[in-house]
Amino acid sequence: MEDFKKNQERDKDIVFSKSVKAGKRIYYVDVKKNRKGELFIALTESKKVISGDTESPSINFEKHKIFLYQEDFEHFMSGLEEAVNFVRAEQPHVEPRQDYHRTNDENETSPNLDFDIDLNIEDIKLAEK
Repeated sequence: MEDFKKNQERDKDIVFSKSVKAGKRIYYVDVKKNRKGELFIALTESKKVISGDTESPSINFEKHKIFLYQEDFEHFMSGLEEAVNFVRAEQPHVEPRQDYHRTNDENETSPNLDFDIDLNIEDIKLAEK
């Protein structure tokens, strides 16, 4: 019960959330507010892990988090864009996934035909205003 209360406290600080299903992983992009009222981004990768034998499998979720603060947006996006461009140049033949991802409405799904990083520094600056 105590863990449930902690999770509720943590979740009420979320002011925007987007989840993206990509194969065996789900990526969560949450905008949170700290105690000072400042916004930051929490990126979470959740991956289903099945262990044990086929008769009694154990299902767990591995989660990895990154916290991204507003003063680091420009540097982070620059590095991410450079890494994405490098991968695309080295492996241009990789087809985008055609799976589905959840939108903010729990009952609604929409096709995720291309998980592309279209954000640029100007978009982030506009969102900050």
